Amino acid sequence: MTPPSRTTAPGKASPGAGCEAARERVAAAVEVLAQDGCVALPTETVWGLATSARSPDAVAALRNWKGRSDAQPISVLVSGLPVLGGYGFEVDRLARKLMERFWPGPLTLVLPCHSTLAPGIARADGAVGVRCSSHPVVAELVAAAEAAGLGPLTATSCNRSGESPARDEAQARALCAGRGGPHVLAPGSQDAGATAPTTVLDLAAEPPRILREGRVSEAMLRPIIEEMREQSAPGPTGPPTGETTG
Repeated sequence: MTPPSRTTAPGKASPGAGCEAARERVAAAVEVLAQDGCVALPTETVWGLATSARSPDAVAALRNWKGRSDAQPISVLVSGLPVLGGYGFEVDRLARKLMERFWPGPLTLVLPCHSTLAPGIARADGAVGVRCSSHPVVAELVAAAEAAGLGPLTATSCNRSGESPARDEAQARALCAGRGGPHVLAPGSQDAGATAPTTVLDLAAEPPRILREGRVSEAMLRPIIEEMREQSAPGPTGPPTGETTG
């Protein structure tokens, strides 16, 4: 017997309509990125601003809109650990352990990087902050941008420098309104988390240093850092097995 077909109730969208609309919104945002534009989007913390970190024109326009100093580096968003090698990041055992524990999530890791990114992304020593967001809208946009060769994307908050970042879609739209403002990627039912900011941990420093404590606390990070440092410490020296001294 042929099962009865499922019909959509009057006035309601089909189950796949929401997914299709979301894909269309992401595709439109990728087009903006491809033209060196900037996209405002929700994250698991606050709203952020994404543009291609490889494009000098896009990054310069982003800085100009925010009023951000050229001396302030900008972190980037990636889809996950597997792409970091292709972007020139150095990932040691500690970085890998932290990524396995906290990614995707609100932890930015500052790592040595040898990639050619736009001026002003890396800090003076070449290190770049990088994170992988757990927000589904960000994850979809980052994956689509990487597939289009536009990654990594910038990961800076949606605000003018010195002001508070947008915490929901209404604030983001008000901030980005007007000619030349960032394109707003509608979040649908998945707005920003509006919680504590991302934690920033500098792994290019020795010892590692927390530059900003946010949702991932020092108490959560410290045991892993100490464990990995103990494992990498040289063992005790002594005579080869079977030999005696005296």
